[in-house]
Amino acid sequence: MFDKLKLTDLNDIRLILWDIDGTVLNFYEAQKNAIRACFGLLNLGECTDEMLADYDGINHKYWQALERGEITKPQVLTGRFCEFFEKYGIDTGVVTAFNDEYQVRLGDTICYSPGVEKLIFEFKGRGILQYAVTNGTKIAQEKKLSKSGLDKVFDEVFISEDLGFEKPSKDFFEPVWKTAKSRIPDMELKDIMIIGDSLTSDMQLGNNVGIKTCFFCPEGLKETGLRIDYTIESFTDLFE
Repeated sequence: MFDKLKLTDLNDIRLILWDIDGTVLNFYEAQKNAIRACFGLLNLGECTDEMLADYDGINHKYWQALERGEITKPQVLTGRFCEFFEKYGIDTGVVTAFNDEYQVRLGDTICYSPGVEKLIFEFKGRGILQYAVTNGTKIAQEKKLSKSGLDKVFDEVFISEDLGFEKPSKDFFEPVWKTAKSRIPDMELKDIMIIGDSLTSDMQLGNNVGIKTCFFCPEGLKETGLRIDYTIESFTDLFE
């Protein structure tokens, strides 16, 4: 049985690490709109709900392989579309152009997970530091953060493309830790919590570096083999 996060559990937390896609923001909505926009721009025909569901599974597979260190970020960005296009008989010669446009379009849709904005400002009112930690591409994440205004809310933003390392690598966490210690010299690992929707990225990072973990799992959570300190099924539940 996993403990559901309560606001009182945060009394000793001094820094929250927020995953962006799938946690703070509804990534599926942004992905859906971006792909359909790119299909229209490149005259590729209709992208159906069935196709989007297939792509979502392919995309998830590639990102998990990246987190395990099996492939590189460029292989994710083009490989997923190559496999997707091949499945539906679409010319793979447009993959590079498609991905370039897709990265820009991902930032066009800002859709928060219900209740998360209120929680972010609750933390801000408590004086808790909040850092964004993301494996998303720099161009997409900077546009999302700017358009949503989160770039002015979060105290720091850490994008894997800038750092040269992906979550859940300890090397990704190293600059996060150094920045936190420069702000609060007596900061300890037990003072930090990561909130995210990925077991292989966010929760594994928390396990790798020894910080508290909170898994955002709207569909509930079964045994994982990882240390999960808290869960959140709905951000709005925290205020009930």
